[in-house]
Amino acid sequence: MIFGLRALMVDDELQLPTANGHAARALVEELRNRDVEVVESMSSDDGQSIIISDPSIQCILLDWCLGDDDPTTHAKAKSLLSLIRSRNVHVPIFLVVERGHAASLTAQEMRIADEIIWALEDTVHFIAGRVVAAILRYREQIAPPFNQALMQFAQVYEYSWHTPGHTGGTAFLKSPVGMAFFDYFGENLLRSDLSISVGELGSLLDHSGPIGESEKYAARIFGAHRSYSVTNGTSTSNRVIFTASVSKGDIALVDRNCHKSIEQAITLTGAIPVYMVPSRNYLGLIGPIYPEHIVPETIQASIAKNQLAAEANRKPLHSIITNSTYDGLCYKATRVLDLLAQSVDRIHFDEAWYGYARFNPIYHDRYGMSGDPAGYSGPTVFTTTSTHKLLAALSQASFIHVRDGRNPVEHERFNESFMMHASTSPQYAIIASNEVSAAMMQGVGGRTLTTESIAEAVAFRQAIRRIRRQLQANDDWFFNTWNADHVTDPATGKHIPFEDAPESLLITDPNAWVLHPGDEWHGFHNIEDGYCMLDPIKVSVVTPGVALDGSMEKTGIPATLVTAYLDHRGIVVEKTTDFTILFLFSIGITKGKWGTLANALLRFKEDYDANAPLRDVLPDLVTSYPDAYGSMGLRDLSDKMFEQMRKSKQTELLSQAFSTLPEPAMTPSEAYSQLVHNNVESLSLDQMAGRVVAVGVVPYPPGIPLLMPGENAGPENGPYLGYLNALQAWDSLFLGFAHDSHGVKNIDGSYFVYCLKQKELTD
Repeated sequence: MIFGLRALMVDDELQLPTANGHAARALVEELRNRDVEVVESMSSDDGQSIIISDPSIQCILLDWCLGDDDPTTHAKAKSLLSLIRSRNVHVPIFLVVERGHAASLTAQEMRIADEIIWALEDTVHFIAGRVVAAILRYREQIAPPFNQALMQFAQVYEYSWHTPGHTGGTAFLKSPVGMAFFDYFGENLLRSDLSISVGELGSLLDHSGPIGESEKYAARIFGAHRSYSVTNGTSTSNRVIFTASVSKGDIALVDRNCHKSIEQAITLTGAIPVYMVPSRNYLGLIGPIYPEHIVPETIQASIAKNQLAAEANRKPLHSIITNSTYDGLCYKATRVLDLLAQSVDRIHFDEAWYGYARFNPIYHDRYGMSGDPAGYSGPTVFTTTSTHKLLAALSQASFIHVRDGRNPVEHERFNESFMMHASTSPQYAIIASNEVSAAMMQGVGGRTLTTESIAEAVAFRQAIRRIRRQLQANDDWFFNTWNADHVTDPATGKHIPFEDAPESLLITDPNAWVLHPGDEWHGFHNIEDGYCMLDPIKVSVVTPGVALDGSMEKTGIPATLVTAYLDHRGIVVEKTTDFTILFLFSIGITKGKWGTLANALLRFKEDYDANAPLRDVLPDLVTSYPDAYGSMGLRDLSDKMFEQMRKSKQTELLSQAFSTLPEPAMTPSEAYSQLVHNNVESLSLDQMAGRVVAVGVVPYPPGIPLLMPGENAGPENGPYLGYLNALQAWDSLFLGFAHDSHGVKNIDGSYFVYCLKQKELTD
């Protein structure tokens, strides 16, 4: 049996007692006899719905003369042909034509279709054979190299004498609990969990065989000279690049808006970080590093000012930029490259949350692998991509992409770092899913999938803003979305309210998302026009409470309370700040999914306005802390939280803390050495003034280092300890709403951080 063959037939005469209807039914029967599952459609509208919703279709048979079509134009058949090719350039199309209508076929339709079937003339046996052959060619064509090899090997059903010990899942069948595990995950997954000893699949460590071909395949799709498949996340990808590029005492230019993995990479390598400070707006959202902060003069001044850099004007070896930011702000990457290339030969973009950018024109020039790699002569560029985040790979899947330029780290040297971090027992399903996520982005598929995500995000943004406008007309409140209030129609030059703008404009025109200088909505003052753009698919819902100038309003709703409300209703958000909630519109988002979210926000408003009892709307919270919340309503708690935020000024302190740089006393690597040797002590916040931290202090969200290992915590009333004290006070007051800060131990409501013993600083 040929498993999983599936075709669609669109023919309005399938159920009619006509000669064409009889021929169509005979063909369907013959295909089914050959184990092809045939989906039947009797109209162009129904066919369109199936084509959009069912990517498992492997062949389409389309009647050129649909009954409800105009026989002089064949407009509906032509429309279906265009739709199919806009979504899939490879799926075979068989156009079923009657001899009397052959003259209406143009060269355009004949180029789109793979084969022309002459109804009532060819035998169903012959046509069915052609269809099956086309399906098999299609399956062969779309299967990327590693997946093809893995699936073929799994079908051999070999007797395994190598690791892993479950040997294709058979070990699980010897135990009740193992049997339950086997049934849940399935035989195919377990037979694909193989040892590196299987030579037919190649090696992840030397990039040979089908794995090596898979990485070359990914490089072509992502526009790189070289790509590396990583099975333990972009945290590891970042560490691989750093350990390949810098060593002890080398200077690295580091975006202070960096992931914790960059902190770890600096610690591992012993590099000296010189930080580039990003901007912040009135909501506390992280913006870009402004161009004037990455020009050579500013960089040299930063190096000279850094007491850890023994000599002034030393040339940095590496630089790292987070693109896009966690709040969805994307650099004009080509502009960043032009500026940084004057100071450094290796530029690394952490694009963990941004792997789809190459595949939609709205992001043109805003990602590290922009343009054609052929003939490239600029600085060497690295990008890291978490394919499991906003593409479709399994958790831990990641890619490193390299475009070789000035001062490259050639493959052989780079691979020494790769092997240092890679497992000798990789999970092959992760590699396969990494490759599939790349394959899904190839050609028109990538543009179609990313455009659909953008369209869903735009629809949600407009829906929320329309509701807000309706309620504001009655002096009522609602949530907002963080994006431009008005956009410009390029055809007329008119300014249109965002919620009234045509979808076609918002999903294609990057100007609608660019942070223009002078626009109030974004709050990043004096920014260079075109330098930064908001990613449409990263939607920040804004709760009331903060004015555009950053001042606190009379009333407000802390976002963390809304997040708790949504979580109780099965809606898990990506990130929550003081007054924003981030939702990611990945390629898996549907209208039903965001419609449920919009409905839940409306329900929150109703319960907030009614001051609904917490025991009804947040029952788990009341059960856990009955004394604190048993008699409170939703609005009561919101008001109490908001008043604490006003009193503590935590949003203001956040901006101050993340807009300045602490004084470094030693490199992160030196501080870590002291931690390893236990030359540290755990201090409370009121003991930390002037002390040097031994660990990174990283409040979540957004997961950006507040203090790096080896940095001074500053004075008691300074921005760093001030912000931590505000978080500590919040955690003590609002049980169940505590912050998650890496590097901080919360003991009975008090924060403790490992600091270096004073002796170590004087020795």
